[in-house]
Amino acid sequence: AAACSRCSAQTLAERIQPLVQAHRGNAAVAIRHLETGEQFLWRADLVQPTASLIKLPVMVTACRMADAGQLDLSKMLQLTDADKVPGSGILTGHFSAGLQLSVRDAMRLMIRYSDNTATNLVVREIGLPATAACMQELGYAETRLNSFVYRGDTTIAPERSRLYGLGSTTALETIGLLEQIQRGTAAKPESCQAMLQHLESCDDDTMLAAQLPKGTRIAHKSGAVAASRTDAGLIFGPGGVFAICVLTAENEDRSWDDNNSAHELIAKVARAAWDHFNPEWKQGPTEVAELKLGAFGLRVELLQRTLNARLQPGPNLGVDGDFGPATEAAVRRFQESAGLAVDGIVRAEFWQKLGPVVEPDAVPAPEVVNAEQLPVQPAESLAGPPLVTADAWTIVDVQTGKELAGQESAARKDMASTTKMMTAWLVARLLQKAPELAAETLTMSTRGDDTIGSTSGVRSGESLPVQESLFGLMLPSGNDIATALAEHFGGRVLQSLDLGLPDGEQPSEDPLLRFVQAMNAEAVRLGLTNTHFENPHGLTGPTHYASAADLAALAGHMLQDPLLNQIMMTRQRGAVLSGPGGYQRNVLWKNTNELLSLDGYAGVKTGTTDKAGACLVSVGQRDGRRLIVVVLGSAASESRYIDSRNLYRWIWSGDLQPDK
Repeated sequence: AAACSRCSAQTLAERIQPLVQAHRGNAAVAIRHLETGEQFLWRADLVQPTASLIKLPVMVTACRMADAGQLDLSKMLQLTDADKVPGSGILTGHFSAGLQLSVRDAMRLMIRYSDNTATNLVVREIGLPATAACMQELGYAETRLNSFVYRGDTTIAPERSRLYGLGSTTALETIGLLEQIQRGTAAKPESCQAMLQHLESCDDDTMLAAQLPKGTRIAHKSGAVAASRTDAGLIFGPGGVFAICVLTAENEDRSWDDNNSAHELIAKVARAAWDHFNPEWKQGPTEVAELKLGAFGLRVELLQRTLNARLQPGPNLGVDGDFGPATEAAVRRFQESAGLAVDGIVRAEFWQKLGPVVEPDAVPAPEVVNAEQLPVQPAESLAGPPLVTADAWTIVDVQTGKELAGQESAARKDMASTTKMMTAWLVARLLQKAPELAAETLTMSTRGDDTIGSTSGVRSGESLPVQESLFGLMLPSGNDIATALAEHFGGRVLQSLDLGLPDGEQPSEDPLLRFVQAMNAEAVRLGLTNTHFENPHGLTGPTHYASAADLAALAGHMLQDPLLNQIMMTRQRGAVLSGPGGYQRNVLWKNTNELLSLDGYAGVKTGTTDKAGACLVSVGQRDGRRLIVVVLGSAASESRYIDSRNLYRWIWSGDLQPDK
């Protein structure tokens, strides 16, 4: 490939190859500068799972069919309950059946929010085989969509579905497709521009975009399931445009934390490529050599905002980060007024004349800030409970069930994975009635394996006894096992436990949703009036909530079950998984509850999501007194333990004595 005269002396391979080699999993990388042709390829022909990255070829297929008159993007589609599938997106959780949207809008949701339901609507219009056929026509034979999303039974390629899941591609094919979009040859030029706009709207900033300089223009699509994380896109910088695709599979780290190793790999590879192709770029507006027509990004926003403030009359520039003709005209006006050469180009002397830039939130002059007398609040009272970061909390005496103290304990709050308390409780009740169910085989489904969030590491097709699966549900907080258990027992739980549904509500045909109906029916039976479930694992939903008081009450019931008591107090558990074809492998689960490392604490369940914050339901015992403490919405993971321990100390220190 041609050398890049503007690139750094260190080669692209020297920057990126060590990152890829250190990754624990199968990684494939393809990077190509679209002006110079310089590229880096690492296992770029390896066929890998796409996860939701396959939605990029689906979009290209739809646009090409529209260009050929085979698809009307303005056609209105009507959403039905049967269309709704779980996973990423907004249609399933936030919109009712009967909603109408165009194919074009569905395509936008498919890319921006990676909406699974919207994707299936688009695929239904273009036809399931169309994507593979279109990619074959473009020369990308390994880029194929195998089935509808979360509809594995619709597969048109069973063996490829088994190997790759939803779809497959290679890194090299994907950057080829991206290059065609950028050059306007993947479809008609106007369709390619529309596709770029869709890709620029992608809201996932956890992989390719995570470490790029703020304001960098990027058009991309990502994908993520437990074992595979992918991202591919076009990244624009002062040194030109480059296409990049990073595919990872069989990753050792299958967590959904911000520091997931595959996410970090993709972010580091993207930043290394950026630094290579943009060696002269430096952070800060005054350090950039020049800004001129066609520039974009944060520095242009600062320029536009400051010109609006300095020039009189103001140019009323749109602060959009795009250095267009209007911005150039305003620059020329300022250059003329400041005695600078009038050429419409912003250099260091321009910034010096312009003075301090105007930030989005204007900062007063230093003399104003330094002279201000800030108010002081009265000294804290020594009475009452300790300061905690949790939004809501409660302390309950186990023996009496009485609440000893609380804050917003009846308020409905996001509960994250404390949801799994009810999932475990329902399964435990089934085992109480029919102990033989404990030995039943639970097989991990594709839907379970694809459930995002915390995982037990059990892979699709692997199996284990139901009783053993409860450890994988509660210790590592396995969303995958929560889904699998709900599917396994959903068809019989209502009848087995004699749970009734509200008047007019019919049992769902989906076993998982029927299990959720049973969770809500059990909440009613137990008198948990401020609790409602949308799923068995705890991912955020608009009507998925519980109160601290309700969770404490549920914990009280769980403490009466010997099996759940054992599970809640277990710090680590080893299990044997059986796989398709007869293989076996060991798995180790560690309890996420750090209080178990301290004497005197037991169970019950942790939970964390962005919306719920850090949550913890725990049991503490001292001098024969057992208490349940629930904290919801603590400021950070460590804070929930500090909050809980402070509340226990407050009780145990004698400031507030529970009933004896």
